[in-house]
Amino acid sequence: MARRPSTKTQVRLRNPAITIRRYSIAPLLPEPLVLPKFADMLNQLVAEPSISSTTAEIDRSNLRVVEHLANWLNDLGFATELMPLPERPDKANLIATLGANGKSHPGGLVLAGHTDTVPVDEALWQSDPFQLRDTDQRFYGLGSCDMKGFFPVALQAAAAFTNKTLKAPLTIVATSDEESSMAGARYLVESGRPKADYAIIGEPTGLQPIYAHKGVSMITVTVHGAAGHSSDPSLGNNALDTMHSVMGALMTFRQELAQQHQHPGFTVHVPTLNLGCMRAGDNPNRICGHAELQIDLRLLPGMDSTAVHRQLEHRCQEAAAGSHTQLTVDTTYPPVPPFESPADGDLTLTLAELSGRAPGTVAFGTEAHFLQTLGMQTVVWGPGSIDQAHQPNEYLEHAHIQPAIDTLQRVISRYCQA
Repeated sequence: MARRPSTKTQVRLRNPAITIRRYSIAPLLPEPLVLPKFADMLNQLVAEPSISSTTAEIDRSNLRVVEHLANWLNDLGFATELMPLPERPDKANLIATLGANGKSHPGGLVLAGHTDTVPVDEALWQSDPFQLRDTDQRFYGLGSCDMKGFFPVALQAAAAFTNKTLKAPLTIVATSDEESSMAGARYLVESGRPKADYAIIGEPTGLQPIYAHKGVSMITVTVHGAAGHSSDPSLGNNALDTMHSVMGALMTFRQELAQQHQHPGFTVHVPTLNLGCMRAGDNPNRICGHAELQIDLRLLPGMDSTAVHRQLEHRCQEAAAGSHTQLTVDTTYPPVPPFESPADGDLTLTLAELSGRAPGTVAFGTEAHFLQTLGMQTVVWGPGSIDQAHQPNEYLEHAHIQPAIDTLQRVISRYCQA
C-alpha cells in the first residue's frame, strides 16, 4: 500500500513548546505503511501526562497524546484533524477518517475514546505510573486500562484496512477531559461531528457490550451561617444545624427516587444519591459558620438530570428555610446524562456474538450519550476491567488485546466494507 504523506501547518499556543498540527492528504507515494508495535504505542501514550482535573494545579494538556495518535493515523492514510477546545488551546480532540470520500454523512463506524487520565498519587504505585511496565502478562501504567490502551487496539485493527476499499468510512475519535468535565465530548456535539451510523466507546468493559449506563452528577450543597462563641447559641447561626436538616431532606428524597424509578437491567436497579463528603466548622467551642456537603447522584436512563437537580435544590432550600443561614446548590461540572441504546440493536448484538459476552449495563458514566446525540447507534465496549480504572498499579491484561483487535477488525469489515 502506498503511503500518504501529510502537509502540516503549525499553530502556536501560549506555551511555545506545544504546537497543534493539522493534516491534509497529499497524493499517494510508493512508500510502505509502518505502524509501531502495540507496546511501543502504549508506552508513548502512557509516558505523556494528560491528567484532567477540576484542580487547576494538577490539570495537564492532552496535546502530546493526540499528536502521537495523529501522526500514526496519518501514516496509515487517515485524514486527521486536531480540534482545540474553545478557550482551552492546550486541550484538543482528534478526528481521523479513512474512506470518507467527501460525503457529509456517509454512514460507517466511529471508534472513540478519551486521552486523559485521573490524577495520580505516585507514592501508592509500585512503579513509575508514566513508564509502561510489562510483567506478569500485564501492561502497567497510568491510563493503560482507562483508556489509553484502547487506541493501539483500534489502530492495529484499522491497519488491516488501509489497503482495502471501504464503502463507508472508518473514523477514530480521541477526546479530552472525559475524567473531569466531558468538555471534549460536549465540543463534538457543539461542532456536530463526527457523523456515522455506529459508534463504539472503547472503555474497559472486559469485552462485554454495554448498552446502558447511569448518569453522573457531582453536586455541592453549601450552607453559610454565622460563627460565634459556643456558650451562647444566640450569638450565631449554626451551619451544621441547617445541614443536619438538609441531609434528612436528601435522604427522604433518595427514598422517593428509588420508589418512583427502577430499571431491571441494572444490578443496582434504582437511582443512587450518595452523601459522600462533608467539611464544616473549625473548632468545637465555636458556632459552626460554614458547612459543605458533596453528593454523588446517579440517575437511570429516562430520568431528566435537569429536572431532578431542580427538585433536589428545592428540597434543600425548604429544609433550610427559617434557619437564618444561606444555602446554595452547585454542580462541579454539567451532569453526564444517562445513556441507553437498544439492547437488541444491531451493533450491540454484533459485539455480543463476536465477543461471546451477553449485553449488559454499568453504573459508571461515559461519553456514549454525546455520540448518541450526534445520531449514532452507540455501544460501550473495550478491553480491560473497570476494576483497574482509577487505581494504583493500573494495568491492562495481555489476554484482552488480541481478542479486542480481532473483534474490531470484524466489526469494521461489517460496517465499513459490507
